[in-house]
Amino acid sequence: MKIFAKDKVVFNFSKANQPVYFVEPGETFWVETDDCYSGQIKTETVLRPDINISIMDCSVGPIAVSGAEPGDVLCVEVLAIQLAEQGVMVTSPGLGVLGEKITEAHTKIIPIKNGFAEFNEKIRLPLTPMIGVLGVAPAEGSVHCAVPGDHGSNMDTKLIKVGSKVYLPVFVSGANLALGDLHACMGDGELSGTGIETAGRVCLQVEVIKDRKLARPMLETPDAVYTLASRADIQEAIQTAVHDMVEFLMLKKELDFADAYRLLSAACDIQISQLVNDNITVRVKAPKLDLQLESVF
Repeated sequence: MKIFAKDKVVFNFSKANQPVYFVEPGETFWVETDDCYSGQIKTETVLRPDINISIMDCSVGPIAVSGAEPGDVLCVEVLAIQLAEQGVMVTSPGLGVLGEKITEAHTKIIPIKNGFAEFNEKIRLPLTPMIGVLGVAPAEGSVHCAVPGDHGSNMDTKLIKVGSKVYLPVFVSGANLALGDLHACMGDGELSGTGIETAGRVCLQVEVIKDRKLARPMLETPDAVYTLASRADIQEAIQTAVHDMVEFLMLKKELDFADAYRLLSAACDIQISQLVNDNITVRVKAPKLDLQLESVF
C-alpha cells in the first residue's frame, strides 16, 4: 500500500500546483500529515505569535486521481486515522469567538494516549479523530489552505472521520486532492479557534463518479447525508447549504420545490461546522432512516 510522506505539501489550493502523488480509482493509501502549525509548536514555550502563520494548514499533495475530469465527482472514504502522541491547543488575543477576552497568548500541550486526550489531571477526553482540511483544486485562482470553499479545504467538519465519505466536485484533471489539519478532538464550531491539533496519518480510498454534477462538497455518514457550504457571511452559508439540500431531496425523492422545502423543515437540521475561519462552514443534515435515503449517489 502506498504511503505518502508529509514533506510534500501545498499552502494553497490551485490548479497550478503540479501533482506529486498519484492513485487509481478504488486504490487505498496512507497520507502522513503534520499538525496545522506545520510542526512549529512542540513545547508550551512556543506561542502562536511566535510562529509563521502563512504556513498554517498546509496540506499534503496534490494527489492526482487517475481518470478524474472536470464535471466528475470525487468520493473520498476515510478508513482509518492514526494520531501522534501529543496535541496542542493555543489561545491568543483575537482568536476564536471570544478572542477579545484573551489578553496574552498561551500554549497547552495535551498528551494523547490509550484512546484519550489528557486535558489535565482531572479531565480525559475520549478521542474523536477527524480531518480538518480536505479538498481539491478550484476551477480558478489560488485559495490558501486555511480558507474553505466550494472546493472543500479547511471545512473543519468533525464528521469527516472514520466511516465517512466526502464527495467533492472535480474542477481540474486529476482533481488534485490534498489534506491535513488533523484533530484529536474538536467540537462543532471550533469555538476557541482550535481543536486539539495534532500530527498523524490517514488511510483513504478514492472513487471517481462519472456524469454526476456537484456544486459543493457533500458528506455521507452511516446514518445521514449532509450538504456543506462555506461563505464569509453565515446567512449566505446557511442559505447555500439549505438550497443544496432542497435540490438533493427534489432529485432523490422526486418532489417539487415546495414539498422538498417542507420535508427539509420537518426532518432536517442545520448545524455549524466552524465559525472561526475566513469563511464560515455550515451543514444541513438529512437523516437516512427517516427519509429512506441510501446514499448520496
